[in-house]
Amino acid sequence: MNIEKARFNMIEQQIRPWDVLDKEVLDLLTVVKREEFVPAAYQSLAFMDTEIPLPCGQNMFAPKLEARILQEAGIRKHENVLEIGAGSGYMAALMAHRARHVTTVEIEPELKELAEKNLARAGIDNVSVVSGDGAQGWSGPEAPYDVIVVSGSLPLLPDAFLKQIKVGGRILAIVGEAPVMSAVLVTRTSDVAYNTVKLFETSVKPLRNAPTPSHFKF
Repeated sequence: MNIEKARFNMIEQQIRPWDVLDKEVLDLLTVVKREEFVPAAYQSLAFMDTEIPLPCGQNMFAPKLEARILQEAGIRKHENVLEIGAGSGYMAALMAHRARHVTTVEIEPELKELAEKNLARAGIDNVSVVSGDGAQGWSGPEAPYDVIVVSGSLPLLPDAFLKQIKVGGRILAIVGEAPVMSAVLVTRTSDVAYNTVKLFETSVKPLRNAPTPSHFKF
């Protein structure tokens, strides 16, 4: 496989047509080597338009979804980012290039170790991979955060997340239940007000221990 040709085709045929037009994001996809974050058994799928299996029954998002999330989050160099769900560490690696610091929370010890190894090998030193369950929010030492990215779906967005972003801060989350979920961008506009924009529809695996909504009707 010609890796650079495959990477070019991924960007031009999958990612750019999915409304990812931010040149900085597109350039970053050539800097952070996706194949270095893909398990060895799935190297042939590194640039394909598909989710890639990870240990513990988890997946890497499809490349176009990763790139679109990165674009829509609009991370800036002075910002501290919280990611829920480290996976292979690839999303954290992309965000780290745009942020001051990234904290990524991983519930699975095997994935935490995988993400740490991948990030270290890539020479990325402004990411902290921490062990824990972030499905209901995460109040680490850098809270409140400028940006929160949830790398898994939630049936609903817990209020705890809303309280953990600064005014002007953003949450990018995929909310809903299969088969219809929406990627939403929630911006905190004041101490008490939030603006929610629905970005696009998709469907991904739920976070482990994601809160379940009540379906009882009275």
